[in-house]
Amino acid sequence: MIRVLFVCHGNICRSPMAEFILKDMAERAHLADRFEIASAATSYEEIGNPVYPPARRKLAEHGISCAGKLARHLEKRDYRDYDLLIGMDRRNLVNMRREMGGDPDGKIHLLGEYCGLDRDIEDPWYSGDFEAAWRDIHAGCAGLMERLLKNGC
Repeated sequence: MIRVLFVCHGNICRSPMAEFILKDMAERAHLADRFEIASAATSYEEIGNPVYPPARRKLAEHGISCAGKLARHLEKRDYRDYDLLIGMDRRNLVNMRREMGGDPDGKIHLLGEYCGLDRDIEDPWYSGDFEAAWRDIHAGCAGLMERLLKNGC
């Protein structure tokens, strides 16, 4: 089983979008039983809150539900429990490495790495552009899925 944890600042926009996009991709490929996919925040601001309504609507436009998802904070044990910890922007990576005490096993990555994106995935909480976030996150998840399948997932 491959365990993937997506991480962003508040866990109400980008990381839950990535979580549910990748879950949907795994389900459509009949591979859901091969994955454990979740998401978390580097901050405490939104803990316990549901996915931000515009992010929820963007997922719903594509037939993806995120019902029941509540923001949670990244925990030190997540480094042990997940194979990949994937941040949305470089600031997330800095905070993830600080929280985890480094990255000795090379598990921490940027989502854009998986689709050749040479920039951060902009936070739609600030930009308001949930369509751009969808496109970037979907491309990153598609690239991640392709890489995992190529590696025998």
